[in-house]
Amino acid sequence: MSRTGRVTINDVARTAGVSVATVSKVINGRYGVAQATNERVQEVIASLGYESSLVARSLRSHRTNVIGILVAEFEPFSTEILKGVSQAVAGTGYELLAYSGGGAGGTDVGWERRSLSRLSGTLIDGAVLVTPTVVEVHDGVPVVAIDPHAGPSGIPTVDSDNLAGAVTATEHLLALGHRRIGFLGGRPDLESSRLREEGFRTAMARAGVPVDPALVRVGGYRRETADRPAHELLELADRPTAVFAANDLMAIATIEAAADLGLAVPRDLSVVGFDDVPEAAATTPPLTTVAQPMQQMGSVAIGMLVELMAGRPVPAAHLRLPTRLVERGTCAPAPVGATAAVR
Repeated sequence: MSRTGRVTINDVARTAGVSVATVSKVINGRYGVAQATNERVQEVIASLGYESSLVARSLRSHRTNVIGILVAEFEPFSTEILKGVSQAVAGTGYELLAYSGGGAGGTDVGWERRSLSRLSGTLIDGAVLVTPTVVEVHDGVPVVAIDPHAGPSGIPTVDSDNLAGAVTATEHLLALGHRRIGFLGGRPDLESSRLREEGFRTAMARAGVPVDPALVRVGGYRRETADRPAHELLELADRPTAVFAANDLMAIATIEAAADLGLAVPRDLSVVGFDDVPEAAATTPPLTTVAQPMQQMGSVAIGMLVELMAGRPVPAAHLRLPTRLVERGTCAPAPVGATAAVR
C-alpha cells in the first residue's frame, strides 16, 4: 500500500502473485489471462478495495463513465434535482460526480464554464448543469441544462411551467376572495422569477383586479433576503390579506414574519409558495405551494444526457414539465370585510 494509504495496482499484483501487466489486462478486460488467474486477481481487487483513478482511466480509454452534476450550490432545489438524478442513473453504467462550482451563494456568473473546464475530458463524460448562469454549446462534453437563468438557449434544456404555476397559485387566492394579494418575487436576473411574476400579473388581470405596486417586492429566493421585504409588506397600514411568494423559502420567511407581527396564518394571512421542497410540508401550518417536479426534472435530464453521450439525438431540445397546486394549511377565505368587489 502506498504512503497515502491508497491501494495501488502494484499492491494488487504483489498480493495476487502476478505481474502489473496481468492486473492491467484483468482490469481492462483484455485477452491473454487464464480464467483461474483472472478470478484470483478479481478476488484480490475486491478484498483490497482497489479502484483505478478516474484520470488514469480516462487517459487509457478516453472515457470515465462518470456523469457530472454541476450546481452553483447545494440548496433545497438542487438537492431535490440530485435525488432524481441518482435514481435515474441506476442501470445506465455511469457513476455520478456532484460538484459545486458557484461559490458566493450561487451568484457567481460563469461558474459553469470554469467547472466544465476543470472536469471535462479527464473526470466526466457528460454534464447536467443545474440553474446555469450561461447556456451555450460546449465543445468538450455533452451537456444538458436544468432551469437555466436566462431560459432555454443553445443546448438541451429541462424546466417546469413557471408561468402556468404562478397563474394557478394566484387564481387559488382569488377564488378564496382575496383581492389585496402581495407578491414576493425572486431574483431579477432569473427567467423563472420573470415568468412567476408574469403569471401573477396575468391572473390578476384576468380577474379584473389591479395590482397595487406597494404589494410587489423582491425577496431574492432566500429566507434571509426575503425577511425584510416580507415584514415591510405585512407592516403596511393596508396590508395584503394574502401573499404569493415565488418560492417556498420566501413563503416560509413570510410565515415567520407574520408570526413576528402577531398575525395568524391562515386566519389573518394566506400564503402560497412555489417549488414544494421538503421544508414546505414541515412549516406550521404546512405550506400550500405549487409543486414543480424537481426529481423528475433530474431524471429526465439524465435520460437526455445518456442519449447525447451515445451519439443519439434527443426527442426535444427543450422539455417543459407541468406544475400543480398542492393545497395544505396556509390558505383560507379572505377575512370578513377584506373582500372588495372586483372592478
